[in-house]
Amino acid sequence: MSVQPIVLIIGFVWPEPKSSAAGGRMMQLIRLYQSQGYAVTFASPAQDSEFMVDLSGFGVIKKNIVLNCGSFDVFIADLNPAIVLFDRFMMEEQFGWRVAEFCPKALRVLDTEDLHCLRLARQRSFKEKRDFKIEDLLVEEVAKREIASILRCDITLMIATFEMELLQTVFKIDAALLFYLPLLVRKQEMFVAEQVPSFEDRANFVFIGNFLHEPNWNAVQYLKETIWPLIRKQLPEAQLHVYGAYPSQKVIQLHHEKSGFLILGRAAGAKDVVQKARVVLAPLRFGAGIKGKLLESMQWGTPNVTTSIGAESMHGNMPWNGAVVDDPILFAQEAVRLYQDKSYWLNSQDNGFMLVENLYDEVIFAEKFARQMTDLIENLEAHRLGNFMGALLQHHTLKSTKYMSKWIEAKNS
Repeated sequence: MSVQPIVLIIGFVWPEPKSSAAGGRMMQLIRLYQSQGYAVTFASPAQDSEFMVDLSGFGVIKKNIVLNCGSFDVFIADLNPAIVLFDRFMMEEQFGWRVAEFCPKALRVLDTEDLHCLRLARQRSFKEKRDFKIEDLLVEEVAKREIASILRCDITLMIATFEMELLQTVFKIDAALLFYLPLLVRKQEMFVAEQVPSFEDRANFVFIGNFLHEPNWNAVQYLKETIWPLIRKQLPEAQLHVYGAYPSQKVIQLHHEKSGFLILGRAAGAKDVVQKARVVLAPLRFGAGIKGKLLESMQWGTPNVTTSIGAESMHGNMPWNGAVVDDPILFAQEAVRLYQDKSYWLNSQDNGFMLVENLYDEVIFAEKFARQMTDLIENLEAHRLGNFMGALLQHHTLKSTKYMSKWIEAKNS
């Protein structure tokens, strides 16, 4: 009787698919591995949260682990996973050397979610009121840590084509270390116009996003101060419904019924609130990765207006499901046009359905992903020999991080 191979996922947080695209992404990865015949164990040093998913309901074993503690070494040696997936580079920094030492034959996979160094460099340039330059990445402290983590792993899952290209051209990362895997949509979650509310059955605008994510908070401020007054001037009866997990007091204080700017907190279900709206607004001024809120707007037949940052890596050479504009006056004009012009709205809606079907179909990527995992496991030694820089970094990290962690562990005891 053959033993079922194991994937160990080391999570930065416990998955909250109803709170963020990152949570949904993690559940997609779990599903992909299970479909390949793997048993999945999800471990994290994070505290349990009120909105975390019940992993046992998805056939996943949950395990609490501790930072800087030898108990993890015993745990992973006993578990002996075939694959270890690190949820963001911070988890690879903490646990990567332990995995390499106590489970050296395990395939080490990094899931970036988005390229953190790109998001932070863009955020810094925005706050400094200047244009972002690629050179900003080369002085970004997080870039050094994140690139080192990518090099130490056997493969890194990338969510955005722009970031794939950037890693290869700016940081000279070998393409063999990267695998493109965007957010995915299952066939049963794809819709056509007849399955969603009509133009006439929808009203108002919507923004949705986790407020722990700085680009979302900034976008809501931008809507409140600049864009919404321009839209409201032309549509005096319209409302903007702002939903999002973890709204702070400063977010709640933006609520203003008289101007139709409504802060409504956590949505019970994103699908319902997005489908009731006529237009999604997402004026993101910095960020990285691809945007779950915009994929959902395509999927659920709600055209959107966003910025070039928002649409980055999301539509290839295909037309957008709405408008992509960076100027606030034009942004407001396009929002009003989408709201009033039914034929423009229907055409934009159709573009969104086509984008989902052609670029985000889970079936398209599931087979490629399974083949990539199998090929790497079967040829792991040769693959690692081709990544000398990664081996070099792993060697020095084992030495430096190991002894720092041992010192912390001894200090804590």
